Amino acid sequence: MTKRIEADLIITGGIVLTMGEPDVIESGAVVVENSDIVFVGTADDAEAYTAPTVIDAADCVVIPGLINGHTHAAMTLLRGIADDLPLEQWLQNYIFPAEARNLDDDFVYWGTKLACAEMLLGGVTTFCDMYLFEDSAARAVRDMGMRGVMGEVLYDFESPNYGSIEKGFEYTETFIQTWKDDPLITPSVQPHALDTCAPELLVRAKEIADTHGVPLIVHVAETEGNREYVRGKHDASSFVYLDKLGVLGENFVADHAVWVDDEEMEIMAERGVSVITNPESNMKLASGTAPIHRYRERGITVGLGTDGAASNNNLDMMGEMDTLAKLHKVSDADPTHLGAKEVLEIATIGGARALGLGELTGSLAVGKMADIAVLDFNKPHLTPMYDPFSHIVYAALASDVRDVIVGGVPRVRGRRLVTTDMDQIMANAIQLAERVRSSLK
Repeated sequence: MTKRIEADLIITGGIVLTMGEPDVIESGAVVVENSDIVFVGTADDAEAYTAPTVIDAADCVVIPGLINGHTHAAMTLLRGIADDLPLEQWLQNYIFPAEARNLDDDFVYWGTKLACAEMLLGGVTTFCDMYLFEDSAARAVRDMGMRGVMGEVLYDFESPNYGSIEKGFEYTETFIQTWKDDPLITPSVQPHALDTCAPELLVRAKEIADTHGVPLIVHVAETEGNREYVRGKHDASSFVYLDKLGVLGENFVADHAVWVDDEEMEIMAERGVSVITNPESNMKLASGTAPIHRYRERGITVGLGTDGAASNNNLDMMGEMDTLAKLHKVSDADPTHLGAKEVLEIATIGGARALGLGELTGSLAVGKMADIAVLDFNKPHLTPMYDPFSHIVYAALASDVRDVIVGGVPRVRGRRLVTTDMDQIMANAIQLAERVRSSLK
């Protein structure tokens, strides 16, 4: 009898969507050793392996963990404090003042943990965070066992965390040095936006990002007002202006990028810029619809994000995929735009590539990190099933996520977080919300 190969974890018996080749494996299996995927194939062939943990995925679909390409995690604690407003009014009159009165390390740590819990339960294994007190956010992400691309937001004005922008650059440099070798945290440089960051700030941010080989992530052309500000101030469109500054490159990630013309798209494609689109937040703030189909036609890498829970108002990537597909069909007046498989690609391997993690995660392949979500399809709203891609994008819910593995470690089993105290997170969130509520009076 042939001796079986020892591994650590086996997921077997479900339909495996690899987001690679082959793209669908009926009655498939994924085998994990330590943090890595060591086998992807049929359940029959996986019988060559043995492991102490075996997850039966019968009646399930196994996918790469979803990647939330842009959010402000600790804003879970500001969810619902101000709704139904234009972006600039929402930010200047409500969000910035609330942050100035309430933010500290404790607030960000527990708000980020709350966000991680919500995302893990919805099948998200990796996310990109732009916020304040980011060292505390990174500690929360590490403690929750998620994968995060993290960066302190930089502004021209005084920050509730670091104060002046020079101190902000110092904070960013220290943050990068602290977290650069962490297996779960990828540091980055994250200036806020073109109307809140001077040209000198953007150039300095680019220098820091290039020196350390990390992503440079900026809100760009989120609203028509953002675009017109840049035109009036710098006599150029957003990406023409950024190109003249010399800050564009393959490590540049543009969040939103809604109000962009053809000339700018050509520059973006030439420079290797990536885009993270956030359709639900853009809809709620009436910011517009990003030209995603035109980006992809030009070979521009696109990922998907929820934005923060204060402007969405959730971190549900399952719902975000459904919205992405339907919004672009109606805005482009073409039902063929952004099909289900294409949308799942954007939410997995697309986001990984945009954030510089494409060799690490985003698909199920031998040698990649074992970042995996298992969706239970034994549900009335998912029966019968003809096309798993269609069901995931158009019918599945976050509550259908049953199991989540990050770097080979089970973080969700049977829809329960298994490595964290959810009651403690909720209790701290409720306590901190009282501080916010009092500050709004």
